[in-house]
Amino acid sequence: VKQAQSRQPAIQNVADRISAFFVPVVIANAVIWAVLWIAFPETLADLVRSLPLWGIIAGGPAVAGGAVSTLEFSLLVFASAVLIACPCALGLATPAATMVGTTIGATHGILFQGGDVLERVQQVETVIFDKTGTLTEGELAVTDVVPITPSADGGALEKSSVAVTTDMLLARAASVETHSEHPLGQAIVEAARDRDVEFDSATEFESIPGQGVKGIVNQRTVLVGNHRLLEAHGIDPAPAGTAQDRLESTAKSVVLVGEQTKDGSRLLGVIAEADTVKPSAVDAVEALDDRGIEVHMITGDNELTAKAVANDLSIKPDNVQAEVLPDEKASAVDSIQNRGKQAMMVGDGVNDAPALATATVGTAIGSGTDIAIEAADVTLMRDDPMDVLKTIRISAGTLAKIKQNLFWALGYNTAMIPLASLGLLQPILAAGAMALSSVSVLSNSLLFRRYSPDTEYRLISKLWNH
Repeated sequence: VKQAQSRQPAIQNVADRISAFFVPVVIANAVIWAVLWIAFPETLADLVRSLPLWGIIAGGPAVAGGAVSTLEFSLLVFASAVLIACPCALGLATPAATMVGTTIGATHGILFQGGDVLERVQQVETVIFDKTGTLTEGELAVTDVVPITPSADGGALEKSSVAVTTDMLLARAASVETHSEHPLGQAIVEAARDRDVEFDSATEFESIPGQGVKGIVNQRTVLVGNHRLLEAHGIDPAPAGTAQDRLESTAKSVVLVGEQTKDGSRLLGVIAEADTVKPSAVDAVEALDDRGIEVHMITGDNELTAKAVANDLSIKPDNVQAEVLPDEKASAVDSIQNRGKQAMMVGDGVNDAPALATATVGTAIGSGTDIAIEAADVTLMRDDPMDVLKTIRISAGTLAKIKQNLFWALGYNTAMIPLASLGLLQPILAAGAMALSSVSVLSNSLLFRRYSPDTEYRLISKLWNH
């Protein structure tokens, strides 16, 4: 959080540029008015007397009863004009609001990598979700373990009692998946343990993004993944086609298991797992849609399963892409952004890391892999899709607060500099007013602490309630 607060949004550059221009202009203004008071004291005194204002120093040295000389009065004007215009409030406008915004996020389990991220989130027009573990619970359970016979009938569903058994198939897959962080793999390992299936731990484990995993088990290379993985290793996945289609049509995620030995390669079978959509995911998609934000889903899972989940979430079929490789996810995000849409990618797996890095804003679910979290701009500590909406609300509220602060700081200087230049403020009062402007900006920012991202930030309602 401290690191995030040290990184300021781009709007801070605007304040910095204003301050850089502001300081020399203020000094020049003070010098000009000091010279004018020396050159035309009576004329300026008459002007001040005509104003409907009560000033502590008003009308110039003549009205002051000769207590100060013209030169002394001009120096007082110079000092007041410089003091009243100190750009402290401008400098505090952005960091004060950013500090509060990132703190609100942390309080609600939303970690921003920096104030610049806060600003980018507010610009998001499209949110792209990964499926497993993001929109679904990610708590997969194995529902079917189907060994495939080596017949050539297009994929027999009957179990083989000779070559491969259910326990053997599950043991082979669990031996490799015990090293995996993916929810699919963890579910296979859990199923093997629940069924008291003994399995070894594979060596030379390798995760192949967009395809699956492989490892060495008892001098044989075991492959667990999709058809791309098996085909890349010379194994024909066609015999599993009938079983795979039947299982995927019921919104189950399916992995294929194969092995390579010194005697050749073969397809062992199919393992299916079921997941459930998070209840809050439905609300999150609906709320984002109501906010005018387009929702997409990109997943490495099969098309039948992806479309079934999208239907449950009311995501438009045209906004669903299935069987997408990691580098293709990044390309998909790029294509959306190339259409002029600022996109937020939300995911939790190794496969999502390239897309998270490509998106305008990458958002990782806190329970996700370390690689995904490292690639992300925002980390959600809870597995709740509604936190995506809260992230956008906090960003919008913080930017609104920054603009309020800048408006106040600029408005204050615009109003007070002429008063000081006309000799209506003593230096001590000018210094006090300057400090008051900084305190006002800080106070306005601290009021933002009371905001809850459960609702949209609205200035009028905040003023009314507080």
